[in-house]
Amino acid sequence: MSWNPSLEPHCPEAGSLDAIETLIVPRARDLGAFEVRRALPAPKRQMVGPFIFFDQMGPVEFLTGQGIDIRPHPHIGLGTVTYLFEGEFQHRDSLGTDQMIHPGAVNWMVAGNGVTHSERTSEATRQGRSRLAGIQTWVALPEAEEDSAARFEHHGKAALPLLEGEGKRLRLIMGRGWGAQAPVGTFTDMFYADAQMEAGAMLPLPEDHEDRGIYVLDGSVIIAGDAFEAGRMMVFRPGDAITIKAGDGGARIMLLGGETLNGPRYIWWNFVASSRDRIEAAKVAWAAGDWAHGRFQLPPGDDAEFIPLPS
Repeated sequence: MSWNPSLEPHCPEAGSLDAIETLIVPRARDLGAFEVRRALPAPKRQMVGPFIFFDQMGPVEFLTGQGIDIRPHPHIGLGTVTYLFEGEFQHRDSLGTDQMIHPGAVNWMVAGNGVTHSERTSEATRQGRSRLAGIQTWVALPEAEEDSAARFEHHGKAALPLLEGEGKRLRLIMGRGWGAQAPVGTFTDMFYADAQMEAGAMLPLPEDHEDRGIYVLDGSVIIAGDAFEAGRMMVFRPGDAITIKAGDGGARIMLLGGETLNGPRYIWWNFVASSRDRIEAAKVAWAAGDWAHGRFQLPPGDDAEFIPLPS
């Protein structure tokens, strides 16, 4: 989810192969109600393009009455990208947004100087058994946008470009690639896509993006003769011509990348910034708890509780 329970992200292991600049093996993290697999940040790779945080959540099955309850928490200096394969949940934020998200749609919340939000399974879904699976990513903002006002966008499944043919279906979630442009407003040149591939199907990576990576969700892929199973992220060298081939059982992959930022970012809890001073200022503002007049407010309709600043 977009909430990080750790002060410092636990980085997965990383390695390398000839055709790949960095191979990342995510580490599973138990968040109580469900498990995530974290691919970014990694020891040898903090970001892929502007993507600085990448979690696979689930799949998880909830019994009647159960669900996720991520209480209101703050963000600065990033945009959260939520994309589901199964299930749904309700997003509320301090801008007054109250938005359900379903599979194939995208929620894009730009924190800028500060925003607070919650994510919960709806009461209707809790009436029976349910499942949840998806990807939560953070996109680090350029320095010029770190102090900008927060904003939120939701784009339904039908609004995102869908490219089909030759044994593959690719939905472009953000940015540009494969001759298409997604409607989500971004700050840098980037791409983010969900591709389902039949056995033996081929998919080239865009060559005109500086940074490029893929994450294998299901099945397996073959790259330059090497096979990679689900739960692996590969980051490729700039400019190399790379074609992804689905294994015998097919594959589902996420593709991501784009223009690199002008430098690394600091990460502490749910805060991302180009300087430690920005992180410290956000910590002070959240700890103050001045919801009426301070930097952070609680989401309307979900302001009875919140996640406190970690000690």
